Amino acid sequence: MKILFVDLQYDYGIKARGLNYIGEDGFRKTLVKLHHDVETFYYDEYLNPHRLADLQRDLIACADRVRSELIFFILFEGQFSIDTLERLKSKYTTVNWFCDDQWRFESFTCIYAPHFTYCITTDKYSVLKYHDVGQRNVIVSQWAAIDEHPLPEFKGYRYDVSFVGGVHPFRIWFIEQLKKRGINVEAFGHGWPNGSVSAERMNDIFRSSKINLNLSNSKSHDIRFVFSSFKTLKRYFRQGKDVSQIKARNFEIPFFGGLQLTEYVPGLDDHFAIGKEVICYKDLDEAELLIKYYLRHDEEREKVRQQGHLTALRSHGYAHRLQKVLEEIRKR
Repeated sequence: MKILFVDLQYDYGIKARGLNYIGEDGFRKTLVKLHHDVETFYYDEYLNPHRLADLQRDLIACADRVRSELIFFILFEGQFSIDTLERLKSKYTTVNWFCDDQWRFESFTCIYAPHFTYCITTDKYSVLKYHDVGQRNVIVSQWAAIDEHPLPEFKGYRYDVSFVGGVHPFRIWFIEQLKKRGINVEAFGHGWPNGSVSAERMNDIFRSSKINLNLSNSKSHDIRFVFSSFKTLKRYFRQGKDVSQIKARNFEIPFFGGLQLTEYVPGLDDHFAIGKEVICYKDLDEAELLIKYYLRHDEEREKVRQQGHLTALRSHGYAHRLQKVLEEIRKR
């Protein structure tokens, strides 16, 4: 299939933050690996509001030049006009991967979903919402691990507990509380003292950590956090992202050989056996309990790690996801 892939090239469209590795390595390279002819249209340079008219014109011109069988979008915000999407839909098969339906269906997805031939959602609970806005061609998929990246060699454990992800007030508070309770946690990513890490380094951290934390950046209702400062209290009433969701990290950690300790989110048990392939906590106190338990019980910890790793390798790479999505589009 000839595919025009429309996405940001850099993380949040900011070159200084490095490549958008999920879009580049997870989606684009996987489409190529699946033997599709892929052309790219990166729209980072058009994020400036003064360039939105140029974006519409240049994307349409690119689509008419490439004349692909499928235009595969990953929308960021509202950069593409409804007129542009409708014009492309009238001439080509179009699809968008909607990332955050758990918390922005009503403010974002419902506006754009009717203007694609197909929509992909990572939230199975939103399918009926798509139907309500007139979009019947909905495909449920999920994030995955980038199976383009090599598995890291195990050279022994360097960290008791680690976290990889951007700074967020709740994440800072959570990790600080664990440290106060005697748990040594190393944090990596944009905004942390350890700084951002490459995808290769990230995967190595997963494998060399006895326990890998997966911390949400959605609204926390833990009263201890909410009242930890006046600033946090104000943010609590302003933050719109109040539902946790499955993320790529849920699959990346076990795929690259790490044990995952994560907040439970709806649907996670569709992909992993809770307690056997992934460990879940409901709050800070339970996370402390589980961390201290599994740090002292190596055999149990290794059994969960190994089972999670095997399941992720078997079912949760981007090749698995995108092959099924494209087969579903062909079928329909």
